[in-house]
Amino acid sequence: MTAPAAPIPRNDLIVCPHCDAAYTLARPGHGERAVCHRCHTVLIMPRRKAGLQIIALSVAIVILITAAAIFPFLSIAVAGAHNSVSILDAALAFSDGPLVVLSLATAALIIFVPLARVLLSLYVLVPIVMDRPPAPQAAQAFRLAEALRPWSMAEIFAIGCAVALVKVSDLADVSFGPAFWMFAILVVLVVVQDNFLCRWSVWNALSKPAKS
Repeated sequence: MTAPAAPIPRNDLIVCPHCDAAYTLARPGHGERAVCHRCHTVLIMPRRKAGLQIIALSVAIVILITAAAIFPFLSIAVAGAHNSVSILDAALAFSDGPLVVLSLATAALIIFVPLARVLLSLYVLVPIVMDRPPAPQAAQAFRLAEALRPWSMAEIFAIGCAVALVKVSDLADVSFGPAFWMFAILVVLVVVQDNFLCRWSVWNALSKPAKS
């Protein structure tokens, strides 16, 4: 008779967030990554100086979101009439009557939710990168930022604009405003930031006891 295998400590396990497969934790080196064998989700992907890079990207995203919401996004000219519209104007175009809920939801999904996610990430990451104790309620803030990720639809808005422009361009003279290019850069930076962020590293840092 063989002795039963000793239970693996919980801190030595990692669970895939997509398929719930459990693995014995093995920390990869910088430039390497741990991938789930079942669904190929990246579980751990540490990078050198990734924290500073993510903070820099987050600050750039905050600036771009704020500017893109205010500056003209598109200018349309037809039959001698000319009009410019910002992203915020477009999102709140149907702000009267029962459609006000739709307008507020659109503004939230393309402006306020992405901005909230970035601000929450900065709140969590800045103390960690500065080698300080985590900020109060940092775990809850990071959990909220992750919960908001599916509702951050800046890239969906960009695709919708591209489809609409193809149809409108046959009817009117459409020109891009500065906010359009800001928004295009913003979408790229959001994708890069998500790819740079190693969520396991953040949770691991938040789980460490504060230094006295």
